[in-house]
Amino acid sequence: MTTTASLIPATWQVPDEFRQRLGTTAGRQRLMQADGHLLLVLHEVPLPDAVARGGVLFWRNPAGQWRASNGATGPEALQQHLQTYAVRLDEFDDLEQDAQHAEEYSRLLEGLAPISRAVRHTLDVLEQARSAVPEDRDLIDHRDRGYELSRWAELLYDDSKNAMDVAVVRRAEEQARASHKMLVSAHRLNVLAALFFPFGTLGAIFGT
Repeated sequence: MTTTASLIPATWQVPDEFRQRLGTTAGRQRLMQADGHLLLVLHEVPLPDAVARGGVLFWRNPAGQWRASNGATGPEALQQHLQTYAVRLDEFDDLEQDAQHAEEYSRLLEGLAPISRAVRHTLDVLEQARSAVPEDRDLIDHRDRGYELSRWAELLYDDSKNAMDVAVVRRAEEQARASHKMLVSAHRLNVLAALFFPFGTLGAIFGT
């Protein structure tokens, strides 16, 4: 018996096992395999502050033909999906180049963290798909592209984290210098008060 509600398009001639295992949400990224069919459950690029992850399905039939739940077909379907991550990472790369303050780096890290996790798990699925169908040369390219994106996201996150740490230290040093100047100014005022208070008191006593 097949599941009535599923992310798998009704027109796809996939094994019933796939429909039984996949419900109305994508869940974690993973690979399903049965009767020569492959089904890759991948995530769309995570949106800022989004809790749920949008899913995209990629089906490879025994003849080696690919179809995607977003309407794309052929080996380019996976390539186009990976390109959406590349575009987003490129945007974060530009933001990282322009960032100067700890608050800016903090926002970068918040946006990069879910993307880095998503693309890393995408790479895991592509690795499994590559092992499942070693004769599919396109999957080698997709796996390699997935590795590049995962490494890019990791390096970008690390660079942003290191830059934020430096910005925090620099800001702490500036605040420390400002506090020191305030303490020096306060000390000078206290010294002046200590010197002139007795004279002011004597002047008040003698009316001068």
